[in-house]
Formats: sequence, C-alpha cells, structure tokens
Amino acid sequence: MTMAEDDPFKDPALGTTETPQPPEPSTNVPDTLAVGRNASLTLGQDSLVVLDEALLDNNGGCCGISSLYSKNKTTRSIPFFNILWAEQSEDGEITIQYAHAVSKQVVRPAIISYTLDKTDNRTTHLWIEKLLDRAYGASKREKRVKVLINPFGGQGGAVKIYHKHIAPIFAAARCELDVEKTTHNGHAVEIAQGLDVDAYDVIACCSGDGIPHEVWNGLGKRHDAARALVKTAIAQLPCGSGNGMSLNFNGTDSPSLAALAVVKGLRTPLDLTSITQGDQRTLSFMSQSVGLVAECDLATENLRWMGSARFTWGTLTRVLRKTIYPADIAIKVEYSDKEAIRQVYRTEAGKPPRSHDDREIPAADAGLPPLQHGTINDPLPSSWELVPHDKLGNFYAGNMAYMSPDANFFPASLPNDGCIDVVRVRGDLKRHTAIATLLAVAENKFFEQPTVDYQKVTAYRFIPKNQADGYISIDGERVPFEPFQVEVHRGLGTVLSKTGHIYEAKGV
Repeated sequence: MTMAEDDPFKDPALGTTETPQPPEPSTNVPDTLAVGRNASLTLGQDSLVVLDEALLDNNGGCCGISSLYSKNKTTRSIPFFNILWAEQSEDGEITIQYAHAVSKQVVRPAIISYTLDKTDNRTTHLWIEKLLDRAYGASKREKRVKVLINPFGGQGGAVKIYHKHIAPIFAAARCELDVEKTTHNGHAVEIAQGLDVDAYDVIACCSGDGIPHEVWNGLGKRHDAARALVKTAIAQLPCGSGNGMSLNFNGTDSPSLAALAVVKGLRTPLDLTSITQGDQRTLSFMSQSVGLVAECDLATENLRWMGSARFTWGTLTRVLRKTIYPADIAIKVEYSDKEAIRQVYRTEAGKPPRSHDDREIPAADAGLPPLQHGTINDPLPSSWELVPHDKLGNFYAGNMAYMSPDANFFPASLPNDGCIDVVRVRGDLKRHTAIATLLAVAENKFFEQPTVDYQKVTAYRFIPKNQADGYISIDGERVPFEPFQVEVHRGLGTVLSKTGHIYEAKGV
C-alpha cells in the first residue's frame, strides 16, 4: 500500500517526492497569530491555545478541544504532543490537525481551520513552522514507516485495528507508509533481512511482541547487521496478546495512543542480547525465562480462551504445587546490591529527554559484534562460578520493565545501560509467601521483596538439570529445553520512545 493510497490528505499527483525542508523559524515570530476579528492561536508553554468567542455557541467545546479555563469557555488548549500537522493553503486558510482524545484509551484525528482576514504568507508560514517545531521537537517529522501487520496474532484483529486506529493517525501526521502483511511464521525475518534500510526511518509492527523479535533477528542476519540495527528504529503497535514493547516505550497498550507515540517518538538506543544455544545465535530484545513465568505463558497456550486469566491460573496451580526448576547458573554480575541498582536507575531517570541520538552509524560491512565470552559450547569463563540452584522457582532475565500491563518485573531496568536485569526466586517458599511475592509485582513492590534476588548482569549461563523436558522462553517464544548462554550488546538496537532514555514505567 503506497502513501498516496493510504493518506487522504496527500494529492496523488504529487507522487512520493520528498517535501523540501522548511526554513528555520525566525526568533522574532510572535507566539500569537490572529486568525479572525475575535479569534487567535497562541503558542503556550506546552500547548496550543485557541481563543475564539464563537466557542461560546458550541457548548464549551470546539472539535473536542479541552477547556483551559472552566470559567472562560472561549479559550481551549491542545497539547503540543497531540499536534500532528499544520499548513496554510494558497487562499489563506490555516489548518491544524491533531489527535483528539475521545476517551482515555482512544485518540482520533481532528481538524481546526481558519481563513485569515489578512493574508501574510511569510508570517503565517513562520508561525506554522514554529508550531511544528514545538510539536515535534527532536522527533523527525513525516516519518517513513514500513508497516508490518500480523493478521494471525492475538485474536486475529490486527488488520481491522490498523485501519481503524493506527492508519488515520499516521496519515494525519503525513507519514510515508509502506504496508505489508506477514503470511507465515518467520516472514518478518525474511522481510527485515532483505529490506532497504535507507528507505525507512521506522519498522512499525502491528502485532504482539513476536514480530519485533523476528524483525531484529532478520536485521541480525544481514551482512550489514550492525548498521541496519542502528539505522532503523523498531516500534510495536499493540495488536497482539503480548504488547510489552509498546507498554515500555509508548506507555500504553492502546493502538491509537501508541500510534501517536510513534509519530512523536525519539530515536533511542536499545541493548540487545545474543543467546547461544546449541549451534544457534539468536538476538533477544526483551526477556529470557525459565520456571514459573515461562510455564505460565507457554504451558497455558491451550487455555487462550480464558484471556489473561490463563496466566493467573497457571501461576496459582504451580505456586500451590510448589514446583521447582533445578539448574546450575553462572552470572557475570555488575550490580548485586539493590541500593546500588536503585542509584543507577535514579541517576539515569533524572536526566532530561534526549535531544538526539549521538551514535555513529556503523560501516556498511559491519556485522553483529563478536561474542566477548564465547558460546554455550565453550568452556565457562574462568572468572565465572557455576552455582547450583536446586530449589529454583523462577529465573527471569529482562531488559524491559513491563512484560504485561500489570507485570513490572524489572522496575530498575534501563534501555541502554549495558546490563540485563535478572530476578531469581526460590521455589520452596511457603505458599503464602510465594503468593505475596507475586502480588507485589502489580503493586510495584516486587523489587523490595526480601525473597527476590535482583541483579544487573552483562552475561550469564543457564544449565537446566534433573528435568527431561520443560519450558524456556526467549521474548515469549519457546526454544529447546537445553543449556543457553546470554551476552549483552550495549546500544546495538534502535527503538522510538517518549524520552529517549528511560521506559514509561514506574521505577525504583
């Protein structure tokens, strides 16, 4: 699907020629633009203020714009974050498109327009540029987006969700769209492996977390893997059963709100990890789990009809049985003290939003980085100690905070600190203690639990034992039940986020 087919605001006769970059706005451009005898548009501190006496005849609302002052219904405001586009026609009409909140979970494109009494093209043009500069900041306008839709994910509604909630936001923001549906397992790997990464700014996955996993591994198979992974940002638009990536970077599992977040997203470095198992090397962007969390996800696939309740059911049955998952584990630890981990997180969280991505683009022949600690088939590094965990109940490693809307397992995680956060919980806890530990996740008190061993690490090896078979999950995908080794690559991948450096989650 081409941009001309998908964007109702673009004249098809114009083709796909890149829009010339507008001139820098003058510092002397006034914040207020008169748009009629009794109306004006003003650039406020964090919103566009619309002053129009005609709003009094519209029951206190214009196009769904929120009231700025309850006693003065001639004044309304639109947050700059919600401004999608603005332009002036040849006959002097100024049109502003924005994402209007129709509920807490849904935004839709809306328009305000005025015909200027006196056409001052230069002043108006510069004012519009100033508005768009406030609206987008360091985020790239008119993003070139490769959209991948997985029509089989979740409950199979991704195509409908895209056209109803996502495409209208992208079109109003003048994004250049190239839409493709995945047709089989591994298709996104093939697409990413052959993609012209110079033609796109973003690969937006309308899916669960499975398609981003495929995309990163497709990029990782290229001869120019390092360049492709840095150059092209990956985004997830929630259309599946697992939408952890969108929760972490977009701050929502609402498709329309996520689309708005991607339109305004800042390029953000993301740590990726290499998983070696047997003779295979796989990239992971989210998590690896063995034990309770892995079984509650993978072993309840037959209970999808229960919705999210299947995870609760799976958890309770295993906690009540006091199931254990014995293993030998070796870890290269960077931070093992919770207070030190808390300080690392707070130092990064206290920084302002990033103004730009300062990484250099790797050379065209740069592949994946070499492994610093070898593979699972190599001898254990001499500085690592293999420690028995005969009563292990849960091993969970992740470099994103949220795994689901109510599961903030890794509140101290950061996108680009060069570490993966590891959680270990014993499986022989008293039942009420084990249940209290799990309930603490939803209350954002998991980190503080004395039963939770929480560390930041740069590499580890996991060797299951005393079990013929079981479940190992990599980014929610089942892999063979055999030993594996993990190594972190700092800033190897790229995503879009609201801040450029932290997740949209409550930290420690």
